[in-house]
Amino acid sequence: MRALVTGSAGFIGYHLSRRLLGEGHAVVGLDGFSDYYDVALKRARHAELERLPGFEPVEGRLETPGLLHDLLGRVRPDIVVHLAAQAGVRYSLENPQAYADANLTGSFNLLEAVRAHPVRHLLLASTSSAYGGNTALPFRETDRAVTPLTLYAASKLAMEAMAHSYAHLFGLPTTAFRFFTVYGPWGRPDMALFLFARKILAGEPIEVFSGGTAERDFTYVDDLVDAIRRLIDRPPPAPGGEGPACAADTLSPVAPYRLVNIGGGRPERLGRMIDVLEAAIGRPAERIAKPLPPGDVARTHASTELLESLIGTVPSTPITDGIPAFVRWYRDYYRV
Repeated sequence: MRALVTGSAGFIGYHLSRRLLGEGHAVVGLDGFSDYYDVALKRARHAELERLPGFEPVEGRLETPGLLHDLLGRVRPDIVVHLAAQAGVRYSLENPQAYADANLTGSFNLLEAVRAHPVRHLLLASTSSAYGGNTALPFRETDRAVTPLTLYAASKLAMEAMAHSYAHLFGLPTTAFRFFTVYGPWGRPDMALFLFARKILAGEPIEVFSGGTAERDFTYVDDLVDAIRRLIDRPPPAPGGEGPACAADTLSPVAPYRLVNIGGGRPERLGRMIDVLEAAIGRPAERIAKPLPPGDVARTHASTELLESLIGTVPSTPITDGIPAFVRWYRDYYRV
């Protein structure tokens, strides 16, 4: 199999590319190395991938006219996994243009490129933030998602809608994922676990929103990558073909398109996450209570019924295993 992975120097893109390369597949990894967070960490991830046979790095931004069209025309991949995006809930309040450029224009450019050079399966990363103001838990893919709280969430919802239209018009088998709070080695420095680890090790206080009562469906990166890998082999059928996988299936009646949650299905309180992190590091944190920032939600919880129907048993690493694995990587990488 020949895969194009966008965002291959990102957290999830790195782990997925490594998994595919380990299976003997060829991976072309595209990344723009934006400076939203530490570019050196992104370069280090790509350097790790470049040591593996079958990896071809390409540097470029999604919104560059013609770049994706030309790249797909040259590479002719069997699958495309679109993970590149402007991430971050809170940053969308500071720099909304970055989300319009990468998540809207960039995703449109990718869809146009795949229309010109069709692939066996197009897979796109969305977010649990798409559920917005929904309060019914767990979040089910069949829930209405019409109340985004940030431009980040709105841009991902727009990408989902654009992808469905292309799947319908051009028969492109497409799966969109909604990810839930992914963490693990080589993680993103803007995420809470990474920020807390850095501050605790530096002897600095940490800001804990909502007094630690907020809940997140923490998803260990290896579990998420395993789910993506197995879904690669399950492209949605064309209308009139194979029926729904279960009652909760989001298989479109007019397009080879499906939306799938990828989460652990076991939310944890933020305070509990900090307890486990303190134990893994071996020192307590000074906690400063702060109110929940605009755009953040009080809790997330993924329904995994559809995912389980599609891939079988859903992997779910507990935070008591996943957080110590992250801490070991962090101490090794930063030598602290």
